[in-house]
This record gives sequence, C-alpha cells and structure tokens, in this order.
Amino acid sequence: MTCSNPAWWPCVVGPQTGQMLELGHPLVLRDRYTDAWPQTACGALLLLQEQQGRPLAWALRDADGPVVARVIAAPASAAAELLSVDWFVRRLTQAVQLRRDHVDLEQTDAYRLVNGEGDGLSGLTLDCYAGHLLLQMYGHCWQLHRRALQEAIVRLLAPVSLHEKFRPRQTRGLSREEQQDLCRLVHGQAPPAPLLVQENGLYFQVDLMAGLHSGLFMDQRDNRRDLMRRVAGRRVLNLFAYTGAFSVAAAAAGARQVTSVDLSAAALQQARQNFGHNRLNPKRHAFICADCFEILPQLGQQAERFDLVLMDPPSFSSTAKSRFTTAAGTVSLVRQVLDLLEPGGLLIASSNHQKTDLADYLKLLRRAALDAVAGLRVIHCGGQSGDFPHSVSFPEGRYLKYVVAVKTAMV
Repeated sequence: MTCSNPAWWPCVVGPQTGQMLELGHPLVLRDRYTDAWPQTACGALLLLQEQQGRPLAWALRDADGPVVARVIAAPASAAAELLSVDWFVRRLTQAVQLRRDHVDLEQTDAYRLVNGEGDGLSGLTLDCYAGHLLLQMYGHCWQLHRRALQEAIVRLLAPVSLHEKFRPRQTRGLSREEQQDLCRLVHGQAPPAPLLVQENGLYFQVDLMAGLHSGLFMDQRDNRRDLMRRVAGRRVLNLFAYTGAFSVAAAAAGARQVTSVDLSAAALQQARQNFGHNRLNPKRHAFICADCFEILPQLGQQAERFDLVLMDPPSFSSTAKSRFTTAAGTVSLVRQVLDLLEPGGLLIASSNHQKTDLADYLKLLRRAALDAVAGLRVIHCGGQSGDFPHSVSFPEGRYLKYVVAVKTAMV
C-alpha cells in the first residue's frame, strides 16, 4: 500500500474496532484487519479508516503485544500538527490545567501530571516528585517521538530533573539490575537518593532510579486521606504494607498501634524510615517480615485482634511457598482476616487489578464473608486519586478499587 503523504499511512480497521473507535476507545487490538496493514515503523502515524474510507482517528503504530495502535487525536486534526513540540505542549497544558482546577494537592508535591489514556496520551505517564519528573512509556510507539516530548516537558514545566523509563510488557523475573537499567536521567540534575516528598502533609522517601516502583503509590493518596479519618484509637493491621505509606498515615492520625506485614525486609526497613521522617517512633509499632497468608493463622493462634484491617495486595505475586491471584487470593485472604477483626471493625480491601471491576470485586468479598459466616456492610467505595483520571470511553482506566466495610453478624 502506498500513501501520497509519506508522513502518515491509511489503515483500514474492522467493523468492531470501528465501533469502539467511534465510542472513543483509545486502543486498537490485533485482528485480521490489522494484520493486513502496511509494514510501518513502530511509532508511525496512522489514519484509521472504515473500509469505505471514512476516517475515524489518528493513531500511532505500536508493536508490543496485542495492542497494535494507540489513538492520539480525532480524525479532523491536521496531520502536520500532530506530535510536534507545540502539540505536546498543548496536551501537557490541558493535563496540568485539569489538576489545577480539580485535584486537591494541598500539602502535596508528589502527584501524577499525565495519566495515559485519561489525558489523551495513551501509553504515557508523567509523575512529579518534588519538582523532579519521571516520564514512563508503556508502548514502544513513543520512542520515535521522545525528543519532541522531552523538549515540550522541559519547556512547559521546567523540572529540576527529568527521568525517562520504558516499562516492558512483561516485568516478572526482572533482576534488580535490569529494573534499574530501565530508567535514565535525560535532563537536569539528579535528585538525592532517596528523595523526600510530601503527601497530605506527611513525608515519604522515594527513589526514581530504584526499579519498577519509586516507593510510593500515589494513586492511593485520597484513600490514605480517607483512612486517616477512621483510625483514631484503633488497632490497625496493614497487610502487604510495602514501604508503609498507609501505616504512616494511620499512625500519624492517632491509631493506637499499627502492625505492618510485608514479605520484603527492604520495604519494611523503608517503612520504618518513613515513620522516622514523620517523627513517629517505629518502636511503638510492629513490623513483621512474613508471607501474609502464613502470618494470619499465627496471629489468630496468638489471639491477636484488630479494629481495622487494611489489605492492598498486588494483582499477582508468587513466592516459594504461595501464589497470589486476585480472584482466589482475595477470597482466602479476607476469610482469614475476618477471623481477626473485632465485631464492628473495619475491613479496607483494595485491588489494582484492571480486569476485575468493582462489581466483581464485591462478589469476591461476599464469597469470603459467607465462608467466614460473617456480614460485611459496605460504607464507602473509592478509586484512584483525581490526578489519575480515566475517560468514560475507557472504563479499563478505572482500575483501583478501595472498599471500606463494617464487620457485622450474619443476618
């Protein structure tokens, strides 16, 4: 197939994909129609069309897994204007303005500036850590345009530093060294390691070069604020505590005692340091390095009881002794947690598994409650913070579930 304008390629999509594009979906998945597309470079600009030739959207050709194209603009946009430095500046300006107008960032300098599909830049995220920016690319298609994107970021936002990280589709099994190699400094002066950032008036250390994660999951910021109003005087158990952000929030808000459990000794050490950054004595609280599934029966045998249990497991994890998946793991975990929770106590269950929606997640909690012969009454459902917006045309973008439920007697 040839094209009169070598800067872009016309590509025909099937009827089902066409319907999704007209509904505003930002991704094109591989099918027999996309297999017939011309051989183009990853990152090439495509004009997606119906079989009759009607244009539907501008997109970038991608080449990693089932996603073969990412929509970047409506068909009425002029091809010559797309992907220039000025075009990126306009997109970034829109994202910045949304946060200025609608996101509460009081006493917070760690937040997301661009959230992929939620900001019209599918496969890209841009995070701010106290003036240092981290650009992450989840699609190979952006590699071709990274220079213009970097220039736009520096021109508009004037960061102290800009780091760039490519996120491979498969991250399991990457060594620590391989994870660190994914990130590089592309502008400015590197931040200290660790870097101290502020969230809701609390301080946490992060490391932009550490690997896949910086040490702080910012999408839970609003939920940590919600937790803080529920914990005064309570005994709190935080499972999968990671670096202790929820634990610090609980202790700072007056929890009587916080027990943090995680399999990573390094993460728990950072949790202790985060307590110290907030003038909270970690010795007044408990840190348990163990598999959550193994420690829960032990806590039960020791007659430990809690007024609030928080569980925020990864969507998938595997150790030498156990394997966690959202469906089976959530039911088993909640069933055991309910045995440790006082009557009238709070269960806070969270999941970032994109393929499990809120309705299905609540069904998992129901199954666990029935198995435990207990009742759960949901009093609040939350999601990711406002700086992680999602489009109504891309419901997959609402990935985070945060459910607060009261343990009651079975009715």
